[in-house]
This record gives sequence, C-alpha cells and structure tokens, in this order.
Amino acid sequence: MRNFIKATGTILLITLIPAAPLSAYYVQYKEQYYRLYHLHYIQYPDDTMENIHWLEQAIKADFANPLYALALIEDETQWEKYRYLFMMHAHLKLIEQYLYLGNKWNKRNAYFYNAPWKEQNLKSLETAEACFRAALSYWDTAREWAEKAQDRRFRFINLARVQNWEDEAGRIENTTLDYGKIINRELALLQQVREKFQAMDGDTY
Repeated sequence: MRNFIKATGTILLITLIPAAPLSAYYVQYKEQYYRLYHLHYIQYPDDTMENIHWLEQAIKADFANPLYALALIEDETQWEKYRYLFMMHAHLKLIEQYLYLGNKWNKRNAYFYNAPWKEQNLKSLETAEACFRAALSYWDTAREWAEKAQDRRFRFINLARVQNWEDEAGRIENTTLDYGKIINRELALLQQVREKFQAMDGDTY
C-alpha cells in the first residue's frame, strides 16, 4: 500500500510539472498582443477579463515593423493610416469587452419577488455600472483615432486586409456607430432598475 501511494504521488508530481515549450513566443508588439485576443463561444467573465488584459497591453505596446502589420503596407502614408485604424479598433474592442462584462452583472428588471436579495442585486448593479463607465471612457479616444484615420490625406487609401476597421471608422464618422449613445442608454436604464430595488422592502417576502 505504501509503495502504491508513493508511486501515485510520483505520477501526480510528474503530471503537474509543465512541459518545457519547444520554442518561446516573446510577446512585445501591438500586433502580437492583439492576436492573443479572441472571442469565446460562451463568454465567461474570466474570458472577457483576459481579453481586456490583452487589448490594454496592445494599446500600450509599440507597433511591430510594417512588414509584420495586419495589413499590407507599401508606403509611409498607408503606415500612418494603419496605426490610426489599429488604435481605433483596439479601443472599440475594449468597449465591447467591457459591455460584455457589464451585462454579466446587469439587471434588466427589478421584480417584486427579488426583494429578499435586494442588497445583492444592488451590488451587482454597482459592478455593471463600473464596467459600463469603463467602456464609456474608451469611446472618446476611439472617436479621435477614427477622425485621424478619416483625414482627407487618406481619402483614396483603402487597407483591404483590415476592411472591417475601415468600415468602423466610416460608421463612427456618419454616426451609425455611436457607443456613447448606447452606453448612456444602458446607464440610464440601470439607474431606473437601481431605484426600483432601493424602493423595495427586503423583508416583505
């Protein structure tokens, strides 16, 4: 029996030791961090927070050499527009991720039978509001980058490999994409639900 326990412990120890990677992947540039961001089939809060981390690192990091850009770059003007589009897109993705996260804690309604859990629901709304306000903090910056990318100097430059980024900049310019309006609407609704919970008597039910 003692030998069995000893052998089992040795096996467990071996399985817990991580295998050495065959080749190290040193993450340094914006494009590398951006590639670590990905959508999950089911977006759990931990998945969303991981994505937020990678996107925030992407914003702070340096750009890779234009040879390794996510679009085909052939001259300095294209390179300049690419950088503006990348920063705009990264900020938009951060907004999306914070909205995903906020909606995990948001309450769309305050039903009377939720009264016994009034304080828990108010705490959940507080977390949701913090996420929505974080999302809102990125919106003005995203618009600034979009405006730079839409400068007249870039009018006839289209970076085909990041066409969706081009489309996002266009939608921001013509206001068909307005996260400021969306988030403020969510915050207003959240406040209405909060007031209903605050008016409840938690001991009634």
